[in-house]
Amino acid sequence: MAVSMGLRQCFGLFLDPVVADLGTSAGSFGFAVALHNLVWGLSQPFVGALGDRYGPRPVLLSCGALYALGLLTFAASRTAWIGLDLGIGVLTGLGIAGTGFGVLLGAVSRAAPPERRSVVVGLVSGAGSAGVLAIAPLGEALTAAFGWRAAAFAFAALCILMAMMSAAIGRQPLRVDVSPVRDGRSGVRAAMAHPGFVAMSVAFFACGFQLMFVTTHLPRFLGLCGQPSALAAQALAVIGICNAFGSYAFGRLGQRYSPKRLLAGIYAIRTSAIIAYLAVPVSAETSLVFAAVMGATWLGVVPLVSALIVRLFGLAQFNTLFGLAFLVHQLGGFAGAWMGGVVLDATGRYDAAWWSLIGIGVIAALLQWPMDDQPRPHGHAATALP
Repeated sequence: MAVSMGLRQCFGLFLDPVVADLGTSAGSFGFAVALHNLVWGLSQPFVGALGDRYGPRPVLLSCGALYALGLLTFAASRTAWIGLDLGIGVLTGLGIAGTGFGVLLGAVSRAAPPERRSVVVGLVSGAGSAGVLAIAPLGEALTAAFGWRAAAFAFAALCILMAMMSAAIGRQPLRVDVSPVRDGRSGVRAAMAHPGFVAMSVAFFACGFQLMFVTTHLPRFLGLCGQPSALAAQALAVIGICNAFGSYAFGRLGQRYSPKRLLAGIYAIRTSAIIAYLAVPVSAETSLVFAAVMGATWLGVVPLVSALIVRLFGLAQFNTLFGLAFLVHQLGGFAGAWMGGVVLDATGRYDAAWWSLIGIGVIAALLQWPMDDQPRPHGHAATALP
């Protein structure tokens, strides 16, 4: 999780050197990262269903290989659409669908005892940003010393090691009969008919919209504000540090308090942080404080969304249903990453993009707070509650 998620959170470090080297635009780079999110989201329910059926190991191995191939294509290509759209967009998008949240959290949720499930999922989610602590400075240093292609090749090597490590994860899926929803189609129908699941997923769209904009465009924004390039890597590292603690903390809080209310609080805190960041002059200090607040709430949503899915539908089709919710999140990520590049190309500034993040964050908090989090009689999952 640390390597898989850490690599993708560093894509923004390549924006300026790739645009200069390949003669492309910020909008084209933003579209590639947006396509990565879209492919990830569209494939996640199907990859998750494979994990439900065959277990995590074969999915992790095959998708890890696709992830590495995408980074190698990006590093070696001399053509923007091959390196960006095919390499970053399609191949790494397919790769992370099988090496990120959907499959790994399903394996962890099944293996963890109910009374510890939310905490353990929070720990694994936190690892999703912990990897950026090492990967962001490594990428920035390699780019400065040897160029962006050397950094991309190093990322591909890390990805190959990640795929090799996944062989240690269990092969067979655990048979967990905690819900009458026992096949993917009935699980999807039950989820789409539940107003709470729909509201949670729409709010999850806003999460992806905000976070992928920050990941993709914060380095360029800081450059436009006259800040040194090293500050972007430092900000990403701070996000990683704070996320590791934040994910664990929200996992623990999800054991004691309402996950839906905690989710609403996360969306409200993020949006307030954006407003405060725009209200003061941009500096190294304010940028790192902003990164710390965003990091503390970064992946804290994941154990809470996972807890709500288990509450509503049980564990039998967890990978598939998490993948369905995550598809909506990734549609938001697609929109946020692409929108930032389009706004920058059109206006030369990010002002309109930041205000879009504020508006959608307010909507998410208002949707999430009153969410219906009660299981329906035909999909009762009370025995699966943490």
